[in-house]
Amino acid sequence: MTEPASSLLSRIGVGPKAPLRVPVEFDRLYDLAYNMWWSWDPIAYQLWGQIDAKAWVHNRNPLSLLLVVEPSTWEALASNSTFVELYSEAVERYDDYMRSTATWFAENHGEAPDETIAYLCAEYGIHHKLPLYSGGLGVLAGDHLKAASDLGVPLLAVGLLYRRGYFRQNVDPDGLQQHTYLPLELSRRSVREVLDSRTGRPLRVSVELAGRTVAVGAWRLDVGRVPLLLLDTDLPENDPADRPISHILYVRGREMRFAQEAVLGIGGARTIRALGIEPTMWHVNEGHASMSLLERMSWQLQDGADMATAEEKTAANTLFTLHTPVPAGNEAFNSDIARAYLGGTVEGVTHDDLLRLGRGKDEGRFDLGALAIRLSARTNGVSRQHSELVTEDWGDLIGGSADSITNGIHPQTWVGRNIERLFRRAIGPDWTQRVGEPAIWKALYDINDADLWRAHEAQKELMLRRLRGRLREQFGRHGNSPNRLRWIDDQLTPGRLTMVFARRFATYKRPGLLFSDRNRLHAILTNPERPCQIVFAGKAHPADREGQGLVRWIVEMTQSSEFEGHVFFIEDYNMLLGKTLVTGADVWLNTPRPPKEASGTSGMKAAVNGAVNLSVLDGWWLEGHTSANGWGFGESSDSDSADASTLYDLLESEVIPRFYERGDDGIPRVWIDTMRESMVGALTNFTAQRMVMEYVEKAYLPLASRP
Repeated sequence: MTEPASSLLSRIGVGPKAPLRVPVEFDRLYDLAYNMWWSWDPIAYQLWGQIDAKAWVHNRNPLSLLLVVEPSTWEALASNSTFVELYSEAVERYDDYMRSTATWFAENHGEAPDETIAYLCAEYGIHHKLPLYSGGLGVLAGDHLKAASDLGVPLLAVGLLYRRGYFRQNVDPDGLQQHTYLPLELSRRSVREVLDSRTGRPLRVSVELAGRTVAVGAWRLDVGRVPLLLLDTDLPENDPADRPISHILYVRGREMRFAQEAVLGIGGARTIRALGIEPTMWHVNEGHASMSLLERMSWQLQDGADMATAEEKTAANTLFTLHTPVPAGNEAFNSDIARAYLGGTVEGVTHDDLLRLGRGKDEGRFDLGALAIRLSARTNGVSRQHSELVTEDWGDLIGGSADSITNGIHPQTWVGRNIERLFRRAIGPDWTQRVGEPAIWKALYDINDADLWRAHEAQKELMLRRLRGRLREQFGRHGNSPNRLRWIDDQLTPGRLTMVFARRFATYKRPGLLFSDRNRLHAILTNPERPCQIVFAGKAHPADREGQGLVRWIVEMTQSSEFEGHVFFIEDYNMLLGKTLVTGADVWLNTPRPPKEASGTSGMKAAVNGAVNLSVLDGWWLEGHTSANGWGFGESSDSDSADASTLYDLLESEVIPRFYERGDDGIPRVWIDTMRESMVGALTNFTAQRMVMEYVEKAYLPLASRP
């Protein structure tokens, strides 16, 4: 299949797909495997499991799966009418999706064959087999790309190909976090090398860093209709000391991090230009990519503009999204690093210019957030409250108020299979194409209570079964006895109220708040008539000693006589574990110290699956909370003890009683009412489709520079 002539995918030439032993009657599996669309389409996702269920569950990677299928399996599948029909349906859905010109963008904003929105970000959470993300920013960016594809928005994304990605987390018996970086096997990932249209050879651009020339290549990952260009320095022509620049996401060394972000920003802008693509607007998503603005400003200077005009023209069609709640959260470097690495790199930009444009709150620092604000026409925060904080902290640079576009999630990616079936029954099989229509979600009020409860219970039981499996792996690696491993079989029981706390471990997120009064918590969890259990998961950055200390402390709590069997820590939090948790939790717990949470999205993912949020009123929950869809607390408190006391009160007097209040049929109808309101509220107001629509209408099109 070929993409439409106007498609960005068709304008970026790539190398061949990996050779696979797929019979001709199923050769369209190549197309499906090389486009991440399969990961969020329910029919295409189901197809892979039908080829070889055991191999799929083990790997969940189409290319790895296709490499191990035996010829006899293909013969059996060819005579299996159910599989053949499923294959045909998946291919038809893919072709309809990719070829459709009746997208939201086209229908609402007309044909624009040359419209291109460049989107630059340091991390992307597309799928757990592509460890190009660390947490919220990356997963948000991945959902942004998927929603843009669904809506037909002409987005071209740029990031880095982290060949060793973000770390895998193991926790030893004492709770110490261990960090492992595994190499990414590119032949088994859906990426293809970008080619130079003039030579047919792999595309190369160069970035001068500290007096050396570093070659930068690119790989294309297809995210539906959206191409994601992943920049790579691990190339034979580079000095061995420069090849690892793009290896590790959020590498600890400050000079290496600076070099990495120079490759992302400067190399990203040069790669787009080398492809002959001229974006009509640029979206810098967090400060990591802000050096792209220096490169674009240099283009203006080389064309004869003076510095003031170059800055003005660069900013005119640029949007900067800030994801951190305070200036200290932005990427800032010692000015000597900027001097050493950028001297002579960006033509026409002197060291004095760098210091002026990158001057933030701290003298002597080169602040990438400040740089992006100065060279962008608009700056936005990712929730209403966050935008107010951005205005308060950066208003002098912004020259007014920051815009507000609240984050959202891509429901097709995060909804569990059982709840998705209810969506199909209530809304129709085309619900995946109608996510951006708020009115459709009213149909969820017509779902029978018993059906909703059964769907939730099925997802919860699957979650708990998977968690027990992961605990066996952890305990087995720690050398626990066979009896201890058998003990796990009786843990994480489905009938208990199950709360989940899963996110990056940082001090402001207060994972230990629930343990402020251990005696009171013990009484809550071990009540024989209304027992509860809590699942913790999350990583701390390798450089964050305090965060790692919190991981260790939580692990110690799981091993204490007070909480053993009621509190659990699951290691190696990633997108796969994240989806498992959001699809099965009863209560999603979030306890940040306000106003530190810029937005957050994990609670949205849990909500669309029927989980109920019990959260500090910060970030998105400050906007999303109502009296009917969950519980909020701590908006104005600056006291951990006061917040903990309120949290205990809510659990004892409202949350737990409502969950255990059952009718004669065993169904908690009042709780189900809360679940339903949670689902409808999140799906109506907090989807990535709504978010991307707002970006298009509030920023992308108003800022676009059209010929």
